[in-house]
Amino acid sequence: MRLTRTSDLWWKNAVVYCLDVETYQDGDGDGTGDFAGLTQRIDHLVRLGVTCVWLMPFYPTRERDDGYDITDFYAVDPRLGTLGDFTEFVRTARDRGIRVIADLVVNHTSDHHPWFQDARSSRTSAHRDWYVWCDTPPDDGPEGVVFPDAERSVWQLDETTGQYYLHRFFKEQPDLNVANPAVRDEIARIMGFWTQLGLSGFRVDAVPFLLETDGQGDADQLPDPHEYLADLRAFLGRRNGEAVLLGEVNLPYPDTARFFGEPESGRGDELTMCFDFIGMQRMYLSMARGEAGPLAAALRDRPGAPRDAHWATFVRNHDELTLDKLDDDERAEVFAAFGPDEDMQLYGRGLRRRLPPMVEGDRRRVELAYSLLFSLPGTPVLFYGEEIGMGENLTAEGRQAVRTPMQWTPDKGGGFSTADADALPNPVVRGAFGPRQVNVHDQAHDPDSLFRRMRTLIERYRDTPELAWGAYEVLDADDPGVLAHISSLPEGAVLALHNFSGREVTATTNVPGLKGGRLLTDIFTGDTVKSAAGGLVRTELEPYGYRWLRAPR
Repeated sequence: MRLTRTSDLWWKNAVVYCLDVETYQDGDGDGTGDFAGLTQRIDHLVRLGVTCVWLMPFYPTRERDDGYDITDFYAVDPRLGTLGDFTEFVRTARDRGIRVIADLVVNHTSDHHPWFQDARSSRTSAHRDWYVWCDTPPDDGPEGVVFPDAERSVWQLDETTGQYYLHRFFKEQPDLNVANPAVRDEIARIMGFWTQLGLSGFRVDAVPFLLETDGQGDADQLPDPHEYLADLRAFLGRRNGEAVLLGEVNLPYPDTARFFGEPESGRGDELTMCFDFIGMQRMYLSMARGEAGPLAAALRDRPGAPRDAHWATFVRNHDELTLDKLDDDERAEVFAAFGPDEDMQLYGRGLRRRLPPMVEGDRRRVELAYSLLFSLPGTPVLFYGEEIGMGENLTAEGRQAVRTPMQWTPDKGGGFSTADADALPNPVVRGAFGPRQVNVHDQAHDPDSLFRRMRTLIERYRDTPELAWGAYEVLDADDPGVLAHISSLPEGAVLALHNFSGREVTATTNVPGLKGGRLLTDIFTGDTVKSAAGGLVRTELEPYGYRWLRAPR
């Protein structure tokens, strides 16, 4: 039996903040964000209440896929600094009580990686079996292609050796052969290297692709991919008992739940956390309809995470806001509400927008989404700039629209860099959501700003153990616009109510086990609501309003 200390489960009530070093803060004035600049901004994260920073890829890259086409897994991209700059940032973050995790992108490499350069040199090269090759690929067309606008097949002819190599992403990103024991050992070495430099875990990119062995001739060497994932978790635990694996698994709930570990064991021995892609997509459908039903149904369907595991919640993922698990009609509803122009959409399955412009700057709807983020069961994950309500720049290509420079000041360049605009990695947001209107400096000094409200949400979340540790249940509400759920511990419970509609409502909710005449306290205002006979709680909610009510023991 494995014993786990509560202190090791820091991620159960963490606040994770995802950022791209390249677009966060330029420390040397060359136009590119770097670790030196990021370290200078660490106190902003402290003030916000962040407890864990997730770094998007910072490794050397050919920039074919936003840094995910890696040419060296053991180095820092020279544009972003040095290994010394990296370790200084990790040390400074630790001094402020912030852990750091980073992207683990080992389902493929860049075609310029030395491994692949050797592999394509001849059919007998040392790294040949580190990739997946075939003489005649199946005629599958675009089936399985991640970027259907750019690639028409997952196979690419390598003229040097006359064979085809597998690539589920861009053709410049050949897939690694995870069935090869040497590849699996190398992945462990990569994890061990960065853990030794201070990381507290990894966000594992595209987990199902990492474990996929279709088309690999020696796949019989890996009879169960989940056994390999359990091995990685065990290896990481030996190196650092508190370290986590946060997995990108965008699959239906039953399939995603398998990545926690074997359901029969009741133990989480694979991924520590999995993103709740289904709940996120259903939240947008609920917002589009003004009805709680789609999200409520998803939460009722969501399997409970086993011991030593947790779900991760988010308002948007860090690239496209994917809607691929909605059916065609549902996706059309969300497109019509939040991204009607084709230029706002991506691959026909998602949006390249941030939330505030999607709701036309309606502060009430923005707050509703983030109240859900911090009150729904799971570890909340923020994307940089969400704390101030940044928008997107649709003139940038593809997913770069939401990876614009962080907006620190009302200056033209947002305080990100002193370099000219054409030297920046992406164009700064313009218009109503540009730096003049949306920036950290102004909002930090405005008690009514979104930034200050986000700080309050985080503080209340961190002060409310029921939300992170409690058993949750979706309750029936007598209004279709209202989502009601309760999170319970033996010490007490918190009832959360969210109004998805644009009208005032009086929500009536039956709270199991609650007696009549008991007072529930609003966690934000201190106001009280008295329960009626049978545990009925009647609460007034403004349009797009929300309340967190602490029930007595």
